Amino acid sequence: MELEEKSKYGEPRKHDPSFRGPIQNRGCTDIVCCILFIIAILGYIAVGILAWSQGDPRKVIYPTDSRGQFCGQAGTPLEKKPFLFYFNIMKCASPMVLLEFQCPTTQMCVEKCPDKFMTLIKAYAVNSDFAYYKNFCEEGVTNTMGVAEILKQRLCPAMLLPSKPFTRRCFPALGMKGGVITVGNSSTFNDGNEIRNAQDLVAGVQNATVVMEARQVVMKIFEDFTHCWYWILLGLVIAMIISLVFLILLRFLAGIMVWVMIAMLVAVIGYGIFHCYMEYAALKGEAGANVTIKDLGFQTDFTVYLQIRQTWLAFIIILAIVEVIIILLLIFLWKRILIAIALIKEASRAIGHMLCSLFYPLFTFLLLAVVIAYWGVTAVFLSTSNQPIYKIFNETNCDYSRQTCDPANYSTSPMKAQCADSKCLFAFYGGETPYHKYLIALQFYNVFLFFWCANFVLGLGQMTLAGAFASYYWAAKKPDDIPAFPVFSSFGRSLRYHTGTLAFGSLILSIIQIIRVLLEYLDHKLKGAQNKFAKFLLCCLKCCFWCLEKFVKFLNRNAYIMSAIYGKNFCTSARDAFFLLMRNVIRVAVLDKVTDFILFLGKLLIVGLLGVFSFFFFSGRVKAFQNTAPTLNYYWVPILTMVVCSYLIAHAFFSVYSMCVDTLFLCFCEDLERNDGSAARPYYMSPSLREILWKNKEEDPSEPSAQQQQQHDEDTQLKQEAQEEDTA
Repeated sequence: MELEEKSKYGEPRKHDPSFRGPIQNRGCTDIVCCILFIIAILGYIAVGILAWSQGDPRKVIYPTDSRGQFCGQAGTPLEKKPFLFYFNIMKCASPMVLLEFQCPTTQMCVEKCPDKFMTLIKAYAVNSDFAYYKNFCEEGVTNTMGVAEILKQRLCPAMLLPSKPFTRRCFPALGMKGGVITVGNSSTFNDGNEIRNAQDLVAGVQNATVVMEARQVVMKIFEDFTHCWYWILLGLVIAMIISLVFLILLRFLAGIMVWVMIAMLVAVIGYGIFHCYMEYAALKGEAGANVTIKDLGFQTDFTVYLQIRQTWLAFIIILAIVEVIIILLLIFLWKRILIAIALIKEASRAIGHMLCSLFYPLFTFLLLAVVIAYWGVTAVFLSTSNQPIYKIFNETNCDYSRQTCDPANYSTSPMKAQCADSKCLFAFYGGETPYHKYLIALQFYNVFLFFWCANFVLGLGQMTLAGAFASYYWAAKKPDDIPAFPVFSSFGRSLRYHTGTLAFGSLILSIIQIIRVLLEYLDHKLKGAQNKFAKFLLCCLKCCFWCLEKFVKFLNRNAYIMSAIYGKNFCTSARDAFFLLMRNVIRVAVLDKVTDFILFLGKLLIVGLLGVFSFFFFSGRVKAFQNTAPTLNYYWVPILTMVVCSYLIAHAFFSVYSMCVDTLFLCFCEDLERNDGSAARPYYMSPSLREILWKNKEEDPSEPSAQQQQQHDEDTQLKQEAQEEDTA
């Protein structure tokens, strides 16, 4: 009955005496997709060249004055003028600023921000003051010109306010005195027309910095990186060394290392719970410690959150849930773990015969770094390939207000004649050419090709390792029959014959990922929407495509293994892999997934060790490190960076083990179908894997015996012969 159920998922593999692992005589697969991938890469290169010829990253780095010139750019007349000065900062209080991201006032580059308060009327009367004042005026201002003429032509601001540079822009240095906002130690100032309160400057400063608040956080984070990058690099090297040492020890002490790893992980999480509780208890009775995260809102200084008890309580709950889940899984999967350890031991032997496979992730890292760098540079150049757009800004009513203009001939244009007090100022970067209209499409193409290329690189690594480990499994005498340089041979076969297969699998995955990106974009746009049905539908779609992405990744991985062994196209390999797994679905749950769980615990252990060490180092909690650790704005920046990067490093090295286990598992399942352990049909598996077979059969009484399997094969062969006779 069991065999009849299995027939729904295809016929088991037949014994083939000539089969000796990865087939050498194979042809190119999925040629159409290979050609499509090459054309897409050529188009990607063309997009990059076009972006590099049109883009200008200086637009991101330097602030821009009213003429569209970059402040502080080396090799230009403004090289020694790095700061942007606003003639009238209160113009930034206009709501139009939030729409156009440009204040409707003259802006110019200056050597330094003004450090004293003065008006043009008072400065004009004293030569030394007027000489200082002219540093913040446009060219052409002379002592012979009257104040009225200067203001009429808007060559100088009506007043100067003490300012401080912030993100290369001069903003009024507002202070607080007796609960009243002051500027220049005074709560009022004369703007040339009337007496104003310093409070009036707040709205202008707030709007002028609406785009800069996020940049402030980014700049502080960047500053932290410049101060601690070498410590982060050292930590990542340590993570790499720990991962390598761990895998080498796993090669010789797999059983002991697995249990030590599990015990240490439980201990690390337990210590995390204890530390969070001590912090939670220490804040009891402290002023402001009982404020909730909701009441606190978003703060750019993230250390503020560590001063309230609710944050530590949330950490305690999260870590406790993780700890309980791990302990329960260990209790219920006790016997499964013992079986999975034997599979890890076999993987260790395979890796021991081809140690260069442990360093293959470094090559994958290099290729991914190239893909990411190309995508990032292209994205920056595309986003900065717009042209400067100038618009008309005026003091009084004007029919041409906010319309585009040309600063080169604006002074003689009809618009200037009709609106005498208007000026043609730089507004933003844009464009009306066909190239600028399709910039969004080019950015979309850049993101899509990034996903496609990244998935291709990852797939290439999976197929390469799968071919190498399969050659180990199907070697009759290990290690004598293992081919020379198995990793390099498998890499050559993958690129020569299966570029199309890799492109096909990565294309399907990339399409799903780009759909998920679009769904996230729609979700972001619908944050303020009140349509609950639309939110629910979007949430369901996001969940469905997340599950679909996981399934496709799983299917791709096993399809690459089958393609590396048999040299077939993607669809055939995916079908064969899926049917093989379905015919051995119990073993998939018992062995493969439990092994993945154990390896995942190993990654968590490495991340936990690096995370705890980096926390005590950068937070200054240990006196021995206080003089060594750098002074940072946010000490969580290097901690979070090391945690994320150490996980990626551990995942890269453990992925070799994971790929080895998955490959050996599929070969193991095929070996059971092809052979029965007799002298005529001996198993290729090692004695330890044979032990897994019998342990698994004891726990799965429904599994057919070798005699039942042989009888089924004979019955199937007789049926086929009978059908052939009927046909004849």
